[in-house]
Amino acid sequence: MNLPENLKYAKTHEWMRIEGDVAVVGLSDYAQQQLTDIIFADLPNPGGHFDASAEVCSVESVKAVGYIYAPIAGTLVEVNEALKSEPEKLNQDPYGAAWLFKIKPDEPQKTADLMSMDEYKAYLETLG
Repeated sequence: MNLPENLKYAKTHEWMRIEGDVAVVGLSDYAQQQLTDIIFADLPNPGGHFDASAEVCSVESVKAVGYIYAPIAGTLVEVNEALKSEPEKLNQDPYGAAWLFKIKPDEPQKTADLMSMDEYKAYLETLG
């Protein structure tokens, strides 16, 4: 399983990295493996404000629907439009081309509820 060290992870299986004044958010490799073949990404319109842990969007696979939550409170500034026509990128490149959305954090330094790569790896081991 691919777990880049430079990212923060949520227990709901989103990853986040800060780029300038925005947080880029995507679905972890673990989550895309659990969902299997992703066939649809239901992305919101930019502009809305989301509290930390609020549902932002969903992805649908041949197996289930996965809900994506905001790892940090902020305003949605961009969504990955390419995923609307190519949702399979979420399976192919979850940490690169398949980021889901960008959010401008209310408090960029507030990442205490997120895990490092090592913490997330240990958390995954508890899931079995």
